[in-house]
Amino acid sequence: MFTGIIEELGIITSLQTNKENLDITIRANFTSELKIDQSIAHNGVCLTVVSINEDMYTVTAIKETLDKTNLNTLAVGTIVNLERGMKLGDRLDGHIVQGHVDQTAICKAITEADGSWYFTFDYDPSLNNITIEKGSVTVNGVSLTVVNSKKNEFSVAIIPYTYEHTNFNTFKEGSVVNLEFDVIGKYVKRITELR
Repeated sequence: MFTGIIEELGIITSLQTNKENLDITIRANFTSELKIDQSIAHNGVCLTVVSINEDMYTVTAIKETLDKTNLNTLAVGTIVNLERGMKLGDRLDGHIVQGHVDQTAICKAITEADGSWYFTFDYDPSLNNITIEKGSVTVNGVSLTVVNSKKNEFSVAIIPYTYEHTNFNTFKEGSVVNLEFDVIGKYVKRITELR
């Protein structure tokens, strides 16, 4: 389980195809603190550490993950948002994040707002995911509050700290991002569908 508060940025150093899987090697400052089998969210995708080598570690994304996330767009040199799993007893500064991406979205617009930024994302409504005004959503692993919620579109307001300490500063119109919708909202939606 994660909080959506990004711990640090990692840099992709190697991408190796292994059958339908992708082995992703990342350089990160916290690598010396990792252990094999540890879960880490990469742009919001929970992946397991399979090897460690000095300041780099490797995770494996299977076809299912590659089909549903933006990990298939990674290149050597790409900057990714990283968060280690939550410790029991820690404060939950973001919201409950599972690291299970629901779908991708496309950055539709970026608007500067005199010290902050509004990012607008468009997503496929056929997967029946929803946002609500002032609800939570995770974009590339970042816990955010929804503004301007629509059927297949929403915006988020980004403060300078988040802009500087996540990969939001690399987004352009057309960038593909990972979305994880609020888990409580998903349960409520499912219950109402079953009635």
